[in-house]
Amino acid sequence: MSDSTDARTAVLLVVHGSVDREEDVPAFVTNIRHGRVAPQAVTDEVLRRWRMIGGSPLTAITEAQARALEARLGLRVAIGARMWHPYVQDTALSLARQRVTRVLSLPLAPYSVEMYNEVARKACAAAGIEGVVDCPPWAHEPALIDAFVETITPKLAAIADTSRTHVVLSAHSLPLRVVRAGDRYEHEVRSTATAVAAKLGELGTRCQVAFQSQGMDGGEWLGPDLPATFRSLADAGAREVVVAPIGFLADHTETLFDLDVEAKAQAEALGLAFHRAPALNESTLLLDAMERVARRALGL
Repeated sequence: MSDSTDARTAVLLVVHGSVDREEDVPAFVTNIRHGRVAPQAVTDEVLRRWRMIGGSPLTAITEAQARALEARLGLRVAIGARMWHPYVQDTALSLARQRVTRVLSLPLAPYSVEMYNEVARKACAAAGIEGVVDCPPWAHEPALIDAFVETITPKLAAIADTSRTHVVLSAHSLPLRVVRAGDRYEHEVRSTATAVAAKLGELGTRCQVAFQSQGMDGGEWLGPDLPATFRSLADAGAREVVVAPIGFLADHTETLFDLDVEAKAQAEALGLAFHRAPALNESTLLLDAMERVARRALGL
């Protein structure tokens, strides 16, 4: 890039983060628990799941998303993670060394942008980058809604009789204490689910919202969870479910184990045929949404 305004502007994809090596899993679990060392049984279970799916592809998928967005925007696109390398603070320092003076914080957690934007602002301020642009909530971006619908409709089309089929729109759960403290996550998820359901409703499809991947430490978590949802649907006469992970923009343990292994077994034990809509990953419509959000925020 030339020494221009564009060369001094970068997009920072702020993500949760994941490990690529098995030996890093214990430290990653400690990070997720904010420095509290997990009981050995918890670490062992996380390792079991990680091994069963052959490791998490999240980092590689996020890198591919970044490169695709960079090609579309003609701007540098970097990745900064909250819970693992590359940490947001390290990426901000790297951008500062590259003489970047303006950063767009674009969280790949469209229901939680405020929390992720705050992490990016603090990291950039510590690195001496003063020009930080916060991405606004983008869970209702039309291309994102269309992207979710695009993953679901082929699954429905492959089912011979959809009269007893339900779509379950799934997102990561949160501790209820966080929701009760005023976090807007549940509202954002349900609002997006309503928009997806409205488009699928034109096809006569019935949808429910569920929250998955509750923590292993117990306590009260946002629901209904998937087992309760499956039981309710089976009791009501459903015969097939299509689970669409609208709370995730890329495959990770939450989709490849929590859905493809655990939820599948739970549904089938109740006599429900289980189908899973793919995660968006490198979906063209997802990239359309990210590009439009970035251009609007930067005034391009």
